[in-house]
Amino acid sequence: MPRSLSYRYSGVGPMKVRSSLKSLKGRHRDCKVVRRKGRVYVINKTNPRFKARQG
Repeated sequence: MPRSLSYRYSGVGPMKVRSSLKSLKGRHRDCKVVRRKGRVYVINKTNPRFKARQG
């Protein structure tokens, strides 16, 4: 299965790529902003559809 189509089967949509993540942090109380390998991510373990990436 191609990697780009794997989100269809997991029930979670694709990750949003945004220029600003400050507004996306306030979407859910469990959202966290983390920095990994020079990129900034919003992660949410209780509701993975809120994940996003910047950079």
